[in-house]
Amino acid sequence: MAAKEARGIGLGLRQEIAAEMLARRPAEIEWVEIHPENYVERAGTFERHLADARAVWPVVPHGLSLCFGSIEPFEPAYLRTLRAFLDAIDAPWYSDHLCWGGVDGVALHDLMPMPFVRESVDVACARIAQVEDAIGRPIAIENVSYYVHPGAPEMREIDFVLEVLERSGCRLMLDVNNVYVNARNHGFDARAYLDRVPADRVVQIHVAGHLVRTGQPIIDTHAEPVCDDVYALLGHTLARMPDVPVLLERDGNFPSLDVLLDELRRLRAIADGART
Repeated sequence: MAAKEARGIGLGLRQEIAAEMLARRPAEIEWVEIHPENYVERAGTFERHLADARAVWPVVPHGLSLCFGSIEPFEPAYLRTLRAFLDAIDAPWYSDHLCWGGVDGVALHDLMPMPFVRESVDVACARIAQVEDAIGRPIAIENVSYYVHPGAPEMREIDFVLEVLERSGCRLMLDVNNVYVNARNHGFDARAYLDRVPADRVVQIHVAGHLVRTGQPIIDTHAEPVCDDVYALLGHTLARMPDVPVLLERDGNFPSLDVLLDELRRLRAIADGART
């Protein structure tokens, strides 16, 4: 099945829960998301899970390593391999993060925020164009969480994201939880941010859980249940874009699949409510 068919509510296909997802094939899961880095040129369990998932659900790719804000050159061989993989699963677009992730050949294995300055916009737009040309399909950028301001900003985060969208012509993978986390940590209005997002550029929405500790920043972990405030922000967002598919991200501290299905049912109820 092709990624372009994704509709409704999805769940990340992670190895910790993939076997049970595939054995049960619950109706609450309408599509799945994968990280290509886990599947490119890998055989064994990963290859079997991907083949089995494609027989059941639409499969949508979401990357972790291209980092449109880095200055490190892309590896041409990897881009060729990635394109072949995306062709094989018939992906209509490819998403990755508006961030940087390494320097001097050293990968930081984290999604580091870009300075909100025009030079960063230039870098991101050039790299987006390069990747789009290399992989032969549109790019969607994801807004990331951050815990300190990456240098003196020339603009607000939302203005930075919008300028990249406008100048590059790319699409947006909108992470509602990241907007919430940043709003809480940096003192801006999450709803006002989301109200400025152009609905016609959003191809997919992410929601996830985060860690709250007294007196410390909220940390985006993908390892906690989605909180009520994020559910409410999702409903607010879907009121303007009710047909955009929504993904529950869970990458650690996995509960039972039944607990995750309860979260999917709540997401489905919110999505249905946005259409009424």
